[in-house]
Amino acid sequence: MEQNNIPIKEIAKLFIKLGCIGFGGPAAHIAMMQQEVVVKRKWMNEQHFLDLLGATNLIPGPNSTEMAIHIGYDKGGWKGLIVAGICFILPAVFITIILAWLYGKYGQLPEMEPFIYGIKPAIIAVIIGAVYPLAKKSIKSTYLASIGIAVLVLSLFNINEIYLMFGAGFLTLGLYYIKHRKINTIQSITPLLFLQITHSSILWETNIRLFWIFLKIGAILYGSGYVLFAFLDTELVTAGLLTRQQLVDSIAVGQFTPGPVFSSVTFIGYQINGFSGAIISTIAIFLPSFFLVALLNPLIKILRKSKGFSVFLDAVNVASVAIIIAICFNMSKEVITNWRGISIAIVSAFVVIKFRQVNSAFIVIGAVIMGYILSIT
Repeated sequence: MEQNNIPIKEIAKLFIKLGCIGFGGPAAHIAMMQQEVVVKRKWMNEQHFLDLLGATNLIPGPNSTEMAIHIGYDKGGWKGLIVAGICFILPAVFITIILAWLYGKYGQLPEMEPFIYGIKPAIIAVIIGAVYPLAKKSIKSTYLASIGIAVLVLSLFNINEIYLMFGAGFLTLGLYYIKHRKINTIQSITPLLFLQITHSSILWETNIRLFWIFLKIGAILYGSGYVLFAFLDTELVTAGLLTRQQLVDSIAVGQFTPGPVFSSVTFIGYQINGFSGAIISTIAIFLPSFFLVALLNPLIKILRKSKGFSVFLDAVNVASVAIIIAICFNMSKEVITNWRGISIAIVSAFVVIKFRQVNSAFIVIGAVIMGYILSIT
């Protein structure tokens, strides 16, 4: 049974926890949210979670952060929107600022590999556990099953996920209108566009420049956090604000800290202009997500009632699940490469399947301990 008007305190507790244990990138974060919000707390049903996921993938910005904001807005209105987003982002920002300070002081990152060795195999098990019920709910017909398979295959061939989702949606919508010979209007969602303002490189003007650079990126960036790094190379390295080594190190920070990959921007802002640069850059990269979700969320239930938009959203939902499966497959090729990774993945999968109510936090913590023990043996 779907719950409404969840206390703000409960929303805050959930997303602080997810921000602290959310290793593995957007697919893993969304899997954890599905377990917490749908399975454990029953704040919403599987279908509505899928609709939020599909809508999230249609707008620019960090997907898992936007999913957190969607859930917060859905369950707690404007207060929930702000609290969910901030609580999900803050743990990663706090950890990243500490790492950025250490990097600035000592010129290198602390050795984290023994502690994070076991996380990714466990995260794959968590994703699989969440994707299975989402896939069952999203595949409503043979046609949607074929769309899902096609998107999965194309995704494995590295076709851009935005083309796949919009392509699946508009193809299905076109077939629907050919079949029914009628046209409804669908309210479109147009990403905000921001212009970059350039300034001289003194203290405050550098912060203003960082703000507009990251505001623009947050407002127009589609795709995963890895697309972000291509933008950063163009905007910062080429402009001489950041060295390529600093960019590479920021990518590493994004990979082994929990929460959104976009927290790498906090590290970058600190390297360019200290603490104020870190804060300004972080606010700018995430700010468009809050506005875009606030604009989109109230429309989802209304548009779900539209026959045309409903078939469009169903296809996007299937495509979103297929893309998560493709991400999971690619992750498994990278991290399950020896007996240690295989062992952690098997144990984690057993816990996920056999004990479905076990919190993903305990799976991650268990994987960290197991990974540390195996990596030093």
